[in-house]
Amino acid sequence: MSTVVEFSGGSAMIPASRDVVRRFVARLAAAGVEAAGTFADAARLVVSELVTNALRHAPGPCRLELTLKGDSVEIAVSDTGDGFPTFLPRDPQRVGRHGLEIVTRLCDEVITKPHASGKTVSALLPLL
Repeated sequence: MSTVVEFSGGSAMIPASRDVVRRFVARLAAAGVEAAGTFADAARLVVSELVTNALRHAPGPCRLELTLKGDSVEIAVSDTGDGFPTFLPRDPQRVGRHGLEIVTRLCDEVITKPHASGKTVSALLPLL
């Protein structure tokens, strides 16, 4: 089971991406896929952070793909930027720039793959 949405850009894609997650989680539930009670909120947070990063660092089109993979959901955000995300060390004194720190805490795996027109950041979020 998967879903793919193409966004043209702009800040409206952030709340729209959370709506995509809400609908996808509803499809999972309707198909009898078991998920932790916190899964939907965690998925919305991960998607918000990744789409916000795409908007902030690679303004323009963005692609969101959610795919059920065994006991996890892969959240993949593709954008046109050529720069890779910067994973900063934990610093409770830093204001902002904690998005990838949050994503890496919630997900089992976070990888970035370059492609001809930019990159894709994929995060594997466990269902349970």
